[in-house]
Amino acid sequence: MNLLSGNLTSINPLVSALGTFNKSILIFSSFAVVGVLLAFAFLLVDRDGKLAKSSDQLRSIGTICGVIWVLASFMEIIITLANILGTSIGPAFDATTLRSFITQVDLGKFLFIQFLAALAVAVSIKYLQSTLQSVVFLGIALLGLVAPVFQSHSASSGSHSLAIGSLVVHVIALALWVGGVIAIALMKEEDRQVSLPRFSQLALWTAIAVVVSGIANAWARLNFSSAWSTSYARIVIIKALLTAVLIGIGYINRRELVKREKTGWALLSRIIVIEALIMSFAVVLGSWLSNTKPPAGKEVAFSPALAVAGFPTPGAPTFARILTIYDPDALMIALLITFVALYIKGVSILKKRGDSWPIGRTIAFAIGIAAIDLATSGGLGVYALFSFQYHMIAHMILGMLAPIGLVLGAPITLALRTLPQGRTPEERGVRGTLLAALHSRYASILTNPLVALAIFDGSLFALYSTNLFGNLMQSHAGHLFMNIHFLLSGFLFFHVIIGIDPNPKKVPHLVRIVMLFAAMSIHAFFAISLLATTTLIDGGYYGSLKTPWLTDLLADQHLAGSIAWSMGEIPIILALTATFIQWMRDDSREAKRIDRNEARMAAMGEPDELAQYNNYLSKLQLRDEREGKQ
Repeated sequence: MNLLSGNLTSINPLVSALGTFNKSILIFSSFAVVGVLLAFAFLLVDRDGKLAKSSDQLRSIGTICGVIWVLASFMEIIITLANILGTSIGPAFDATTLRSFITQVDLGKFLFIQFLAALAVAVSIKYLQSTLQSVVFLGIALLGLVAPVFQSHSASSGSHSLAIGSLVVHVIALALWVGGVIAIALMKEEDRQVSLPRFSQLALWTAIAVVVSGIANAWARLNFSSAWSTSYARIVIIKALLTAVLIGIGYINRRELVKREKTGWALLSRIIVIEALIMSFAVVLGSWLSNTKPPAGKEVAFSPALAVAGFPTPGAPTFARILTIYDPDALMIALLITFVALYIKGVSILKKRGDSWPIGRTIAFAIGIAAIDLATSGGLGVYALFSFQYHMIAHMILGMLAPIGLVLGAPITLALRTLPQGRTPEERGVRGTLLAALHSRYASILTNPLVALAIFDGSLFALYSTNLFGNLMQSHAGHLFMNIHFLLSGFLFFHVIIGIDPNPKKVPHLVRIVMLFAAMSIHAFFAISLLATTTLIDGGYYGSLKTPWLTDLLADQHLAGSIAWSMGEIPIILALTATFIQWMRDDSREAKRIDRNEARMAAMGEPDELAQYNNYLSKLQLRDEREGKQ
């Protein structure tokens, strides 16, 4: 970490200019790669999930842009290191210094992650054959693109979660929007006509996300009473005006798209090219903005909590404070809003078709979403940063209570009933891609009861019995990763146990009950092991916060073990009850099916199943008697 002691005020002007130019190339090439992968995954027409011949032109462009992204990512590491050292470019190429930067300094680690992601995508894009593969590498590209954001300028107001989270959302939405426009502009005319209607819907969502996240980020970073005269604020204003122009162009696109049969595609193509050019200028402004230090905001008193956790130390926890304190984790909120919006849209589509959707599923899903928000941005999420016992409460909610609500909400079933079908008879489409993922061998492995149980309970020991917990708590990215892991592992486990959504293989109810008892035993063992600890397992994280109302850290850790024991049993019992209810319902449905079958056979003058079985036994008896006489 000694590399950070470089004099940042003595940045070489030539290096600074080169940094702005390189950042523009990096952003533009990465956005183009995202656009190509987006076109592969969702925009171009596929043939049974395989990329069609029409993707070859974009594949060549994507490969070139991928190579440029790799080179620009490497140069970004060099230029950033040179700026930190306050030297020219040359000394940053020193192997020892460079290795220390990418292995010991957080910013260097995240820049190196971006380089590795760019390299993986650049190498693989030439060999992608299916839409499902394209979806996976689109996720890798977006992950690499936003990795350095977690070490960007901190918020002047101390709202670290809001500033960093909103910037991550801003970058992802902008990449999908700009990248999609680039891909549309580079397509052949016939491909553009097919792809543009679908991209138009996505562009609306991403434009809204860009605007909202941009406002939230500016609010967290700027002190508006004194920032208007700074160059940083001027760049923000210009970007806002360009965004408004782009939204206006998007509106024109949608209007022309509706009446394209009258006007033809010539005008629409020209508008798209203009939109791409304006976006390119906005990308350059964005790269300039990323290399410009935000103006100093209002003074925030320094504290170890603000430096480590990104949030000032709250008062001693009370029930009222837990309910009222709120520190918005913008990235998690964006994910929750997206899930809720998609869920509501799915239900509304069913209603318009005249189909029903059980209100109980919607309520269960809403409860799960509310629980996640409480455990991440609400009072529990805030106090989880300062006390192990509240971290364990948030963990239990994220890993065990919220997933039950989400699973009972049946989001996958809703998606399968409402996602768009293929645009041609040969196209798999978005719904077909989801079905392919659900029936893939990877899904079969993950939904195996033993694998789901190992991930659900085994990760407890992997996290809290090693240095992993302390290391993840030190950064916003690590804390976010931990929360998402809790959610996904809990969702997977309860999906296998009580899930309404389809599974690659149906798990017998008796096996589910055995799994629940096994999970209960393993969870109890984990809680007892936490209660028996004699040393702190957080790697010094909670001690570094110097929380005044928390004086005995080991007692707080033991209380977390008690909470894990008591709270861990409640969701298991709820799941056990739900499993018994589902078992009885399945038996009832099977009995009704048999009754309907017997009634049908009787109406047709055929013997029912019982009569057929008795007849079979009679034949066996007659055969035995004949054999006995012989």
